[in-house]
Amino acid sequence: MLILKVHALSIGYSGISLEVVERICWHINKNFIPHVPKKGSVGASGDLAPLAHLFLPIIGLGYITKDGKNYIPTEKILNEHKMKPLELQAKEGLALINGTQFISAFGVKISEKFNKCLDHADLISALTIEGYLGSPQPFTEKLIQLRPHKGAILVAKRIRKFLEDSQFVESHKDCERVQDPYSIRCIPQVHGASRDALIHFKEKLECELNSVTDNPIIFCEQESYSGGNFHGQPLALPLDYICFAASELGNISDRRIFLLIEGKWGLPSNLIERAGLNSGFMITQYTSAALVSENKSLCFPASADSIPTGGGQEDHVSMGSISARKALKVLKNLEKILAIELLCAAQAFDFRRPLKSSIILEKCHKYIRTQIPYIKEDTILSEYINSALNIIKSNELLKISQKS
Repeated sequence: MLILKVHALSIGYSGISLEVVERICWHINKNFIPHVPKKGSVGASGDLAPLAHLFLPIIGLGYITKDGKNYIPTEKILNEHKMKPLELQAKEGLALINGTQFISAFGVKISEKFNKCLDHADLISALTIEGYLGSPQPFTEKLIQLRPHKGAILVAKRIRKFLEDSQFVESHKDCERVQDPYSIRCIPQVHGASRDALIHFKEKLECELNSVTDNPIIFCEQESYSGGNFHGQPLALPLDYICFAASELGNISDRRIFLLIEGKWGLPSNLIERAGLNSGFMITQYTSAALVSENKSLCFPASADSIPTGGGQEDHVSMGSISARKALKVLKNLEKILAIELLCAAQAFDFRRPLKSSIILEKCHKYIRTQIPYIKEDTILSEYINSALNIIKSNELLKISQKS
């Protein structure tokens, strides 16, 4: 938020002094981060309440953290560094507390996290396709080109790469199965639509990050305008779109988890050797189902709501900060759902031995097995779900797939 605000102020239309900008830069360079509450912004007049907290230290108030955990009164930090609070001049307070830097900062984190989730979803679904002995036909290039959405084209290309020269694919080339369930057959269309949502969001976010979003806007001593550049709607709508797109990615992942444990096409029930005596991976799907349901409950668009504030002057607000916070919650749940699919796909993979998959997927599976063992009988699976989650957060599988 501090970096984004410095950038916006430095564009030169906010009526701010160099002294204030330099003080904000001091906070950034020293890693003295102000305490900012997550709740309180309605996303018009910008992120008014969070930005007010962000810049309390400028006038000697509020709290600062160095380690992200312990907060110290600003006054103590300033005294230690022999510095005094600044006295803000006309317009400077408005320049600091008007703007969309709270929503935008969430947007940056959301964009990065969702991009990695999308890449992992493609790779993990390829492991599932192999474990399920799914058909490669739905990913055929000339088929996808007949409905050439950018996301679908990219996903199908990635899946083809992941399955290249796989013995798994060759082993069931002429099998009796005509079509796979949609959660496998429609991976390019579903994953691709979520990718297209991210493309749209990145376009809006990039524009916002390079905009002046406070009010009023100062062009020169004789020319200023009071407008609505602070209104969060341009980000609120695409953030809700991202929320839906991330939720859907988790939804289809859960369906693939179910396919792996239902005991069809040569896989044992619940992915365990002695099913019945062992419940195997059954409860992992309960967990993914619960996470998917929670995500669906978070999909009501915050931007569909508006409650007047400011004595009625601010009679339409975006609620974009809520859109942003909800989207991040959904993404964190999505990471856990993908971790469960990773766990199950790796187990299913082992039931297809001695066949060999593609070079990329074999290397990925080998790495997974350095962190998570093949499960032979019932055990506590929560620690292995956490291990799978750590694999996703580390991006090691993405690095392996890019090197291969």
